[in-house]
Amino acid sequence: MTDLFALLARSVRSHPDRTAVRQGGDLLTYAQLDDMTARFAALLRTKGLRAGDRVAVALPNVIHFPVVYYGILRAGGVVVPMNPLLKSGEMAFVLRDCGARLVVAAPSCSNEAIPAAAQAGTECLVADPAVFAALLRSIPAMTGAACCADDDTAVILYTSGTTGTPKGAELTHRNLVSNALTTAQTLLRVGPDDVLFGGLPLFHAFGQTCALNTAIATGCCLTLLPRFDAAEALETLRRDEVTVFLGVPTMYNALLRNGLGQPLPRLRLAVSGGASLPVELLHAAERELGVTVLEGYGLSETSPVACFNPPDRPRKAGSIGLPVRGVELRLVAEDGSPVGPGEVGELAIRGTNVMKGYWNRPDATAGAFRNGWFHSGDLARVDEDGYYFVVDRRKDLIIRSGYNVYPREVEEILYQHPDVTEAAVVGVPDPAHGEEIAAVLVLRPGARTTPDELRDYVRQRVAAYKYPRMVQFVDALPKGATGKILKRDIVVAPPDPMDA
Repeated sequence: MTDLFALLARSVRSHPDRTAVRQGGDLLTYAQLDDMTARFAALLRTKGLRAGDRVAVALPNVIHFPVVYYGILRAGGVVVPMNPLLKSGEMAFVLRDCGARLVVAAPSCSNEAIPAAAQAGTECLVADPAVFAALLRSIPAMTGAACCADDDTAVILYTSGTTGTPKGAELTHRNLVSNALTTAQTLLRVGPDDVLFGGLPLFHAFGQTCALNTAIATGCCLTLLPRFDAAEALETLRRDEVTVFLGVPTMYNALLRNGLGQPLPRLRLAVSGGASLPVELLHAAERELGVTVLEGYGLSETSPVACFNPPDRPRKAGSIGLPVRGVELRLVAEDGSPVGPGEVGELAIRGTNVMKGYWNRPDATAGAFRNGWFHSGDLARVDEDGYYFVVDRRKDLIIRSGYNVYPREVEEILYQHPDVTEAAVVGVPDPAHGEEIAAVLVLRPGARTTPDELRDYVRQRVAAYKYPRMVQFVDALPKGATGKILKRDIVVAPPDPMDA
C-alpha cells in the first residue's frame, strides 16, 4: 500500500506532460500540478503546519482544488473538505470540531468563511484564482513529500448530520488509496487516455474518490464543472471528449429533461451513485446516452465505494451490484442475527475501505461498529446470485398500522408514470395509523394529472397499505450538494382524515 499523495507522484513520473485537470480553457499538466502542490505544501510549512494538522477546504470544483488537496497531503496534513455553500455557523462548527489550523476558502464563500474562521480561531486563506496562483509562484517548492503510514488519517469527511450534529469520518491513506485503485482498475477500468467528468462535488466522497483520486491514480484527465447545469455539462462532455460520466440520479434526470442533442461518440460508460437510481430513469438514460449505466453504492464512512455492478458481469437493473474488491457485505436483523436470501436486513460492511472511526466521537464510533462490522443504516436484500438491492434507509422506513412500507418501492411506481419527473415518499405522523404515507412530486411541464389520479395509479399496483394517501405537487424538491433529495427538508401538510 502507499499514501494518497503517492498516487499523484506516480502519475507525474509516468505522464508529466499529460493534462491532469482542466476547467474550461484552463488546464494543468501532471508536471504543473506537481509543482503547484509542492509550492502550496511549502506555504503550509511556513504557516507552521505539522504532520497530522487539519486544513479545511471550502472550494467548488475549480482547478486549484486538486492543488490544495494534494498540497495538504504532501505536507503531511489532513484534508477536511467542506461544502462552500455552508453558512458561517456550520463552517465554524466543523473548524472547531476538527481543530483546523487553516481554512482555504473560495472568494464566493469568503463572507461566510472569514467570520467562521474568526469564531473558531482559525486562519483563513481566500483563494482568489489569480492571486492564489501568483502567491504560489513566489514560494520556493517543497522538496519531497511527508512520509505517511497506511493507517494515518488522510481526510476527515463530515456527514450531513441528519440525526444530530455532523460527525467527521476519519478516512486513512489505506482506505482512500485502496478504494481509488479498486475503482480505477476493476470498476471503471480507466487508463491514461480516458477523460472523467468532474461534475460531482469534490468535497464529497463520491466525487473525491471516483473522479479526483481515480483520475490522478491512472494518469488520465479530470474535466471540472464548478456547478452542475445540464446544458453546461453536455457542452463539457462534447468539448473535452469525456469517456466516463459520473453522476447522481438528479443529474441524469436533468440531462434527460434538457435533451442530449448530438451523440457523444467517445462516451463509453456512465456511473450512478449517491442515491438509488429509479429503474425507469436508468433505462431512459441508457437510451439517451447510448451507453450502459452502472449503479453502485457507498457511504462517506466507506471511502465511499462498497458495492458496484461489475462491468464484466450481467447488470441487474435496480441492483447496487456485488461487493467490490477487498470488501465484505452481509445483512443482519436488529438483533444482529444473519438474514437469509430474499429477506430484508441492515447492510453491514467490512473491508479496507471502512473508516478508522468518527473524529473525537468514541461513542458514535462504538455505536456504528459491531464485532468489526460497520452498520450502514441501510436496509437491503440479496438475491441468489449475490447481487444486493437497497430497499431504503432504516430511518426512512414508514410503519403504517404495523406494516412496513419502503418508500423506494412506492417511488419506483411513481417514476413509471409519464407525468412524474421527481418523487419523494415520506412518512408523516398520524394518530390513527402511527404514520401516514405522503408522496411529494415534481411533474413534467404541461402535465395535467391530478393528485387523485396519481394516488389511484399507485393504488392499483401495490398492496392497500402501501399507496400514498396524500399526494402533493411542488415546483422542486430540496436537494443537497450532490443533488440527492433531502427528505428531512420536505414539509407535508397533515393527513386529511377523509382520506384514511
